[in-house]
Amino acid sequence: MNPARVLKDMYSLFLRKANIQDVKAIHRLLMSFSQQGLLLPRSYSELYKHLRDFFVLDSEKGIQGCCALSITWENLAEIRSLIVTQAHQGQGWGRRLVDASLSEALTLGVYRIFTLTYQVDFFCKMGFTAVGKDVLPQKVWADCLNCPKYPDCCDEVAMLVEL
Repeated sequence: MNPARVLKDMYSLFLRKANIQDVKAIHRLLMSFSQQGLLLPRSYSELYKHLRDFFVLDSEKGIQGCCALSITWENLAEIRSLIVTQAHQGQGWGRRLVDASLSEALTLGVYRIFTLTYQVDFFCKMGFTAVGKDVLPQKVWADCLNCPKYPDCCDEVAMLVEL
């Protein structure tokens, strides 16, 4: 890949909080990645309801990534729906999206952050460690019960970081 193009692309992207106009683009990204089996799909209703949770990676070509911080319980939040388009992977944007979410968690006074993921190595590099899902009962009762993979087919790894 041309290094000049990588630099141009890096500088034409910016991270910001999502707004109402981003919902359809976020949904398209989530559906694309869910069809590849990389994450679970989210409905429009869910996205509108949790829009304030999202950060997006924006460019003149539209939304190129997203990440959500979802409050689960007192002093517990979840990193959800982390996506960076293929064209922008490997450039540190996933880390920036997670860092923005972790910063927001600190601002809110939430110090235990978990994720359910297939990207174990990525989250290990960010300081997360694998844990049993039994340490996340609020997540199981709030969301997992409605998942088609629950309980016998869940293949995501639970990971936790304490800030």
